[in-house]
Amino acid sequence: MKKEEKSKDIVGSSKLVVFKNKKIRRIIHNNEWWFSVVDIIEALTGSDRPRKYWGDLKKKLVDEGYSELSEKIGQLKLPSIDGKLYKTDCANTETMFRLIQSIPSPDAEPFKRWLAKVGYERIQEIEDPEIASKRTRAIYKAKGYSDAWIEKRMRGRDFNEIERELIMAA
Repeated sequence: MKKEEKSKDIVGSSKLVVFKNKKIRRIIHNNEWWFSVVDIIEALTGSDRPRKYWGDLKKKLVDEGYSELSEKIGQLKLPSIDGKLYKTDCANTETMFRLIQSIPSPDAEPFKRWLAKVGYERIQEIEDPEIASKRTRAIYKAKGYSDAWIEKRMRGRDFNEIERELIMAA
């Protein structure tokens, strides 16, 4: 693949999300979303110097024992304001959640509370798998799936078989 084609692929798979009027760059890498660390930090802290903040946060995290941090951060090319692609520290969703936990900011608190709630719910689901089943049904229902489809899916039938039946019924 030529260098130009590779750059187009990278730009084509990157997208912006907006949080509190701040643009957060993200890109698909290894079949999952990776987010610009400095963009997240700027959005959550309001810092005028998010790169400096990130440098200080990295040191703090390593000092706290998060030794695998460097393994979890990737330098991926993301478009900059000038339209050019630059290597940028990025992290997947799991690592971003870990970083957000370490940001002492009122704007990070809703994320932290949500993470704590999700963690608690997952522990409950481990103790009582029926809770997970009910949550899954509710999610499918909210996405607009029919009760018949949900029932078949929950009973573990092959998705392709369900899809064929739904097509035949239409």
